[in-house]
Amino acid sequence: MSRPEDSLLGREVAYPRQYDPSLLFPIPRATGRQPLRLAGALPFTGHDRWQAYELSWLDARGKPVAATATVTVPADTPNLVESKSFKLYLNSLNATRFDDPAALRARLAADLSQAAGGPVEVAFGLPPLAGDDDGAIGIDALELDIDCYGPPDAGLLQADAGAEATERLRSALLKSNCPVTGQPDWATVDIAYRGPRIDHAGLLRYLVSFREHAGFHEQCVEQIFIDVLERCRPQWLSVEARYTRRGGLDINPWRATPGRTPPPPRRDPRQ
Repeated sequence: MSRPEDSLLGREVAYPRQYDPSLLFPIPRATGRQPLRLAGALPFTGHDRWQAYELSWLDARGKPVAATATVTVPADTPNLVESKSFKLYLNSLNATRFDDPAALRARLAADLSQAAGGPVEVAFGLPPLAGDDDGAIGIDALELDIDCYGPPDAGLLQADAGAEATERLRSALLKSNCPVTGQPDWATVDIAYRGPRIDHAGLLRYLVSFREHAGFHEQCVEQIFIDVLERCRPQWLSVEARYTRRGGLDINPWRATPGRTPPPPRRDPRQ
């Protein structure tokens, strides 16, 4: 079993000078799902969309090439990939020659699929930047008192069973901490649903209660999904968090009730 404390997180490491796929460090998703009582068939579908801003290699003649890439890891793969190991792996490509970009893309897909334990998609380029004019309702301007910053408190979530709603709620105040290094992770989260109207103030208080929580990005989004699903009982639910960049990578986990269409790929201004 791969444990976070066994990874390269929080350690001084030598800068990789040659291609090394063994740098990729898988962490079993089951580790984070056990506290959520997730076993057997998952109650959600989804993916983790990684956006890589610092990708470089050498062409067949030794000339450096610079690019960006979008990597999509299905949520039903047995492993997530630890982010620092992903960064070091990408850096190991800096002095490696490839005949053409297609060969590099195939190599990336093969190595990441091996680490994740399932098919991973790799495409060059990044999603477009998007504004806030997409119909989402921002809840961060609500005037309210908050005094809970951890652990995450699902009891703060409330929904009115007598009033049904279909809406997408957005907050840029999601913060959690890396479970190994303690460094802060910042994200904008979108919660779309249909069902009993979710109390906006309670939802904001709930999201802020992650502020001192230690958890990987993917695990935090799955906890939000499960807590909202169990406490608010929506007919369908979609949760996406777009985390800010660290080490040339950002992670964008999305979880939704089965059958939902993934949200259009987008980057926040903070990304």
